[in-house]
Amino acid sequence: MAVCVAAAASAVWALGNTLRNGVAEPRVALAFGLLIVVGELVRLGPTRTCVAGRAPGERECAPLGAAGALAYALLGDVGGRPTTHGVAQTLAVVAAAGLVGLVPHLARGRGPALDHLARRLLTTGFAATCFQPLYTTGTLRAWTGDGPGHPLVMLAVLALTALCDAVLAAALARGRTGWPYGPLLRDELRALPGIGSAICATGVVMSLATAVAGLWALPVFCLPLLLTQYAFRRFAAVRATYRQTIASLARSTEIAGYTPHGHARRVAALSRAVGRELGLTAPDLDVLEYAALMHDIGQLSLLDPVPAGATALLPSGEQRRIALLGGAVVRSTGVPAEVAVIVERQADPYRDQPLTARIVRTVNAYDDWSGGAADPGGPLRALERLRLSGAQDHEPRVVEALARVLARGGRTA
Repeated sequence: MAVCVAAAASAVWALGNTLRNGVAEPRVALAFGLLIVVGELVRLGPTRTCVAGRAPGERECAPLGAAGALAYALLGDVGGRPTTHGVAQTLAVVAAAGLVGLVPHLARGRGPALDHLARRLLTTGFAATCFQPLYTTGTLRAWTGDGPGHPLVMLAVLALTALCDAVLAAALARGRTGWPYGPLLRDELRALPGIGSAICATGVVMSLATAVAGLWALPVFCLPLLLTQYAFRRFAAVRATYRQTIASLARSTEIAGYTPHGHARRVAALSRAVGRELGLTAPDLDVLEYAALMHDIGQLSLLDPVPAGATALLPSGEQRRIALLGGAVVRSTGVPAEVAVIVERQADPYRDQPLTARIVRTVNAYDDWSGGAADPGGPLRALERLRLSGAQDHEPRVVEALARVLARGGRTA
């Protein structure tokens, strides 16, 4: 909330200042504004799907718009002529162009979700505040002359800007989801070498090229980023297809009547939330989700279904046998070996399990014992049972993380 308020205040100040003092170099401002609008129109996906922390290709859903905003913040000369637009006009152009670019998405019912625009305003303002005073006062030229120092200063500013953006993205995700800040920030920093590096490189190149060749450099040097954006879109599509394939395999136990409807999906969603609560990184969360979806697939090898599919009610030896059968099935599907290991070890004593297997074991037991919507008191009884069995079967740290996740969702009220 504080990030959005700060961005809104910055936009109001910048627009008011620009309207009062007039627009410097209107043609340049219009060219960069159009570039940002086009970047919003060809975004990676709908506004509501652009969630930080999911994958390197998903943390910035309008990379061309972000690169154009950074290029304008770092713009000095245009065709050999110095500019005077400053920090306020930079923010005004980015805010106005970003809002114009969102209109078609809003008209199609794809929003609103203004987190990414708030991030862009603040990170662009940070870059402009670091660079523009150095340029307009002549300090930058005094420091670097005509040598290679100028682009090095720009790269240093971009590195600081990228860190600022990661901090803001993690803060917005923390406010939206309530997840721990540390793992969110770590995921954002890990994502920087992906599309983030392409955005920063394109912003520097467009700014330097515009200084020499003029505004004609903008359409030429945005093409590589468009191709990179297309590649990330294809990568995201492959990831989505992969996840759908695993979800379809997991549903085979429901279709065959071995597990209740929605059990695998509920266990996967809760396991991912508990893993996030315990500080797992994004790659580990993906593996955990896949394992949770397929944790009951070993039941397909049984002649007679387990009553209600509740493996948590079976003797430990039978649980281990089903888990080993499930691991063998998972290994034959071609999913990562780490998924099969979690499925195989979900019934082991928790002190011998990796954390991901402990999470699947505990969440599965909770879903088996809670009784679903037909038993309103089931969730509380299931949590109490997990706490009482913590010394033997379930790690107390995982049980308490599950309780916090459920409490935030109102599931234990």
